[in-house]
Amino acid sequence: MTAGLTTTRGAAILNIYRATAYSAVTPFVQLHVGDPGAAGTANTSANTTRNAPTFAAPSANSMAISSLGTWSMTTSETITHISIWSASTAGTFQESWALNSGIPVVNGSTFSLTTLTLSYSPTAA
Repeated sequence: MTAGLTTTRGAAILNIYRATAYSAVTPFVQLHVGDPGAAGTANTSANTTRNAPTFAAPSANSMAISSLGTWSMTTSETITHISIWSASTAGTFQESWALNSGIPVVNGSTFSLTTLTLSYSPTAA
């Protein structure tokens, strides 16, 4: 599977066009060292903490992170993907994203995502 929306989340978004209410979720970000897979549970980072992001208002179908907090890394690894969940533990997998490039981290370091931007495209011009 490539990174992207889960089928459940995709269907919920599409149901907006059927006048079905969309239930928003408070997102929590989890780190991965490879593609999270269809269930979002593959290739998780050794640090399994999920942080709740705060995003700036969307503009031109992009939304930049304004705050995410940090992770205290417990092993050396390369972060390549993130997944978004509906809760800090357990919860429902919502979607996953591949980072533009892998970010190596070392045991004992503090890791933060400060330039994360989520976007959907293309858009009609």
